[in-house]
Amino acid sequence: MSLLANASREALSEGGALAARLEGFVARPAQQRLTAAVAEAMEHREVLLAEAGTGTGKTYAYLVPALLSGLKTIISTGTRALQDQLYHRDLPRVRQALGVGLRSALLKGRANYLCRYRLEQARGDARFSSPEQASQFQRIVAWAGRTRAGDIAELESLPDDSPLLPLVTSTVDNCLGSDCPFWEECFVVQARQRAQAADIVVVNHHLLLADLALKQEGFGEILPGAQAFVIDEAHQLPELAAGFFGEGFGMRQLQELGRDCLAECKQVTGALAVVQAPVRALEQALRELRAAMEALPARGTRERALAEATVGRGFDAVGDALLALELAMEPLAGTSPGFAACVARARDLGGRLERWRDGGGPSDAFADAEQAEAALSAVAGAEGEAPPDPAALAAAAARGGEVYWYELSARGFRCQRTPLDVSAPLRAHRERSHAAWIFTSATLAVGGGFQHVARKLGLFDPETLLEPSPFDWQRQALCYLPRGLPAPNRPEFGAAMLEAVRPVLEASGGRAFLLFSSLRALREAAAMLEGGPWPLFVQGAAPKAELLRRFRESGNGVLLGSATFREGVDVAGDALSVVVIDKLPFAAPDDPGFEARLEAVRRRGGNPFRDEQLPQAVIALKQGVGRLIRSESDRGVLVLCDPRITARPYGRVFMHSLPRFAVTRRIEDVQAFFARA
Repeated sequence: MSLLANASREALSEGGALAARLEGFVARPAQQRLTAAVAEAMEHREVLLAEAGTGTGKTYAYLVPALLSGLKTIISTGTRALQDQLYHRDLPRVRQALGVGLRSALLKGRANYLCRYRLEQARGDARFSSPEQASQFQRIVAWAGRTRAGDIAELESLPDDSPLLPLVTSTVDNCLGSDCPFWEECFVVQARQRAQAADIVVVNHHLLLADLALKQEGFGEILPGAQAFVIDEAHQLPELAAGFFGEGFGMRQLQELGRDCLAECKQVTGALAVVQAPVRALEQALRELRAAMEALPARGTRERALAEATVGRGFDAVGDALLALELAMEPLAGTSPGFAACVARARDLGGRLERWRDGGGPSDAFADAEQAEAALSAVAGAEGEAPPDPAALAAAAARGGEVYWYELSARGFRCQRTPLDVSAPLRAHRERSHAAWIFTSATLAVGGGFQHVARKLGLFDPETLLEPSPFDWQRQALCYLPRGLPAPNRPEFGAAMLEAVRPVLEASGGRAFLLFSSLRALREAAAMLEGGPWPLFVQGAAPKAELLRRFRESGNGVLLGSATFREGVDVAGDALSVVVIDKLPFAAPDDPGFEARLEAVRRRGGNPFRDEQLPQAVIALKQGVGRLIRSESDRGVLVLCDPRITARPYGRVFMHSLPRFAVTRRIEDVQAFFARA
């Protein structure tokens, strides 16, 4: 064992530095084994793939060797919330306990920082839809005068989806770079400089992937100097990477381009007369295209969209309007950096639209829309049992390694080209770095093996470590599988499921998460539970953080959520004692990218259900189950309502991947479990 591994284990031991200096720290053998494996990987610049079950203490396990090694280390987390928690809470604690003076920095994507130029552009602009928005904008202005980091997260009262955010932050598209009059005061530039000088840099997956994919978020210049990468919540990385290694555009981007063009006119005399008409024409073309897309399914392939003649003409009209706007602004490009940036954005968006509409190259080989639709519909259903259609498979086999698709929102759309396999670019970036790479999460293994996630990450024979949750699941938890429920695709399933769950809620006194496979099922359950004895907290009724706060404070609430509540949610203690999962979380059948990946697996000679659908669902289920037991003193019941868990052979893969705990089919055992509390 290396010196670093020994030092890391010692720091996390019963008589070590963390036990001596951190109140409540408990030495855990699993954590010590994990930290030794991380240290060995760092010491020898190796790749480690490690699952650390809930309660292992993986954050401290990788922070200790990162700090003791002295290596330039980049730590990437799944979300900005986890990034803030790691940087502001966990890292300072471990650094202080170890007495190490390494410099650290927090770095986010540019959209997380105040842009002084865009704030000035927005001043006096009467685009606020309500007095509340106008008041919030004034609070942003006041905060801008005193903030030192410019991190939007400091504005706790501002919702994540506030329409004011695009007005006061920049993107890769609209940033003026060194031409900006506020360049010397730029918060993004300052954050980059701190990151370049730091030994430990905390980022999130979106930022890391954006720069690996050369999207120029401003982080790429420090990548070559990194000697170690720690990827926490690594199960999220392949799915997120597909978006970054692809290309897309959306209605919102195009609308923001138009608004920014008009805003620039305030700086240049006579510009409004030139720009206003083509901007209005673009806005009209977008409205007409979105109206034409109402006839389409919410998600689908590009071929499905363009099969509608009005939709095809709509994309042509938007492309023509973009070109007209670009040509109108070209003479103005020399009058201000803002107009020069708008011309470049119009040209770039026009190119993206054209490549999406016309196909990006030889990989786009479906002969027509009918073949494309047939290829997608031929994929087996959630259980992988329907035989494929040979003609559809032939069409799919002709297709290369990417899929073109669209998605509708309430008032907009997005069009995307997504690669089906990102393992090659991820592997190339990793090998080029010559650094240590540690991939860790509470949910990586499927049936005790790492083959699925290793393939997606482009890892060949990595070092692996599987540390189950150290909690006493046999004593602390119970798994209840209700009898007699109909198949999950039957219309009566929702009502029958709730009837089976009601006695559990009565025994627990509420204190439950009900996690649903779809928003429709969630809404139906909320309607059926309305007026019951437990306070209901329904996803969408308030921001996620606010819902969780109310749930914790209620003492006996029932929270209804979808996939977004399966991970990144931590409710320890008596407030949460039941987790109900309605259906095994197989991916939605209407996702064109996922369907195309299934066909790619089949073309390789694999089994789409065994190799893709099942492993993805197992990992998603493990995330949901992980909400139940969050500390040594927690107790709770997991309710799995999908009868396929016992009726189908693959149910054993799910159960084998979960913590080892008692399983019952009797409601009396559930009642006795809570009676012992």
